[in-house]
Order: sequence, then C-alpha cells, then structure tokens
Amino acid sequence: MTEGPFEHTFEVRLHDTDAAGVLFFAHLFRHAHDAYESLMAAAGSPLQDLIRVGTALPIVHAEADYQAIMRQGDRIRVAVTVAEIRRRSFSLDYRFIDPRGDPCARARTVHVLTDPETTPVLPDELREALSRWQTPRGPGRRKGKPQAQ
Repeated sequence: MTEGPFEHTFEVRLHDTDAAGVLFFAHLFRHAHDAYESLMAAAGSPLQDLIRVGTALPIVHAEADYQAIMRQGDRIRVAVTVAEIRRRSFSLDYRFIDPRGDPCARARTVHVLTDPETTPVLPDELREALSRWQTPRGPGRRKGKPQAQ
C-alpha cells in the first residue's frame, strides 16, 4: 500500500552555503542522505542496525538537478519516494521543496545490497517496508541509470 512520499525537513545552515550564500551543490546529497536515513528508520531498518549486522547498501549512482536557489535559513521539505525495488537494489527519488511549495531540486540515489560471500537478495521485510513509499511507474516518468538486479 502506497502512503505517498516520505517527508523529511531541514534548514539550510550557514555551513551549507558557498561564497555566494547559496546551498553548495554537494551538500544537496548530504541532505538527501539524511532523508534516506530517516526513511530507513521509518521503514523499521535503521542504518545503524543494518551496519551492525554487516548489511551494506552502498549508493552506486547519484544524480541531481537544481531548479532554484536555496539560501541560508530556508526551511526545505524533502519528499522521498521509492522509484523502483529490484531483487537486490532500490532507487529513491528526492524532491526538495521550499516553504512556498516551489521545487528547488530533485535527486536520485541507487542503493545495492552487497555481500562479498554471497549474491544477496533484499529481505522481504525491507522490500515490503519500502513499498509503502513506492510510486507507480507511468508515462513520462523520469528514468535513472539502469540498476543492478
């Protein structure tokens, strides 16, 4: 059952900005990762628990498009949806939205379950939990880089 996007909010801090006073481009991925960590905790799979038992979900692809300036003090809402769930990977889409509801940026990350000793498969519990935020694929849907199976 899809619940709609998972939401995470942050405030652009002074240390997030560059010399021009706007969000430094690389910090967008830090905020996307913070939203990912919050989503995984809400899914019942906090990253610290996964790491503790040796589960690795490295990001193998990341991309972003910037649509508007984000300045120090702006409160930004990150709407996260699960774009795709595969046998051993999943991709997340992030929409960064300002207080007026205008889009500021969008990003995508692709995560792959790795295990040096086996060919792992995403656990059914994680697959089911992530499906709460999965978006249906339809016409005009943005496609990312092909994922690992």
